[in-house]
Amino acid sequence: MSIAILFGGSSFEHEISIVSAITMQKVFKSTTLVNIFVSSDREFFLIEAKDMKSTTFSSGNYKKSKKLQLQKGGFVISGMFGDKKVDVDAVLNLVHGRDGEDGKIAALMEFYGVPYISPRLEACAMSYNKLYTKFFAASVGVKTLPYELLSKTSERKISIPLPVIIKPARLGSSIGVSVVKNISELEYALDVAFEFDTDVLIEPFMDGIKEYNQAGCLTDKWELSIIEEPHKVEFLDFEKKYMDFSRDGKVSSAEVSSKIEAGIQESFKKIYDPLFRGSLIRCDFFVQDGEIYLNEINPIPGSMANYLFEDFENMIDRLVKSLHTESNIKVDYQYIHSIQSAKGKA
Repeated sequence: MSIAILFGGSSFEHEISIVSAITMQKVFKSTTLVNIFVSSDREFFLIEAKDMKSTTFSSGNYKKSKKLQLQKGGFVISGMFGDKKVDVDAVLNLVHGRDGEDGKIAALMEFYGVPYISPRLEACAMSYNKLYTKFFAASVGVKTLPYELLSKTSERKISIPLPVIIKPARLGSSIGVSVVKNISELEYALDVAFEFDTDVLIEPFMDGIKEYNQAGCLTDKWELSIIEEPHKVEFLDFEKKYMDFSRDGKVSSAEVSSKIEAGIQESFKKIYDPLFRGSLIRCDFFVQDGEIYLNEINPIPGSMANYLFEDFENMIDRLVKSLHTESNIKVDYQYIHSIQSAKGKA
């Protein structure tokens, strides 16, 4: 099997995407990888395996690589003697944040008929914006924490008692996220969040709450990861998540009761099916007093959460083989012909 790893993009999470793509080189043992970098100005470059290191991108040396164009059916290298197709079985969308998680890449793949692993357009819309995620979760019967929404132009008043956590509505990797414990910290935290988004969510920050991660996908069967309890800190900030995304070793299962395990898995399935078919996602859950709450959906988790699975590579192979593509719509112009005939015109 051959897979194109698509990474980079015009996003605050551009560098995290590079880290994820470099990690994938170690994760896949028998799969042929083709590395396609999306520059910050949205040009495509074919990166050779020997150049898959961070300095290639930080130095700008990626510009020496072959440029690619996206055409019907896939990526091509344009040359003097015509276009040469880059042959892969599927594209794995590893562009974190804007471009990759907001639906732009999904729309491109659909438009050009390229098989791809990634949330589809509707799933991107529901998971990229944390406010819409809450609406969606409620619609499928999954609880979320109470919240308030503040816009950049609105009055900076909140009614949720402190402490609170403030999050940009459309950003991941904990960028722009702050915990506010004193009212004197509120203005600064909002300033930080509004640097990255025009809308922010405010949620209660609860001590003693447990956090668990569940990843998975649906092939011809449910492929669920172990349940992980992430590092015990207030929240995983940008730097911790940046390092976290470079993991390629397995982690241990969380110690949870069978009831909580079943509840988390059931909530995950409600979120995933059918909206997220064709993708591998990770959901982060909170548990308090036996109640399970969805914290957020990670539609393209760092390094695709490979460290949560026993046999990640073969699972991706099964996911590729189970991908569904849009059906062709035959256009025969019968309607136009019938109008022309009625008018007595050929």
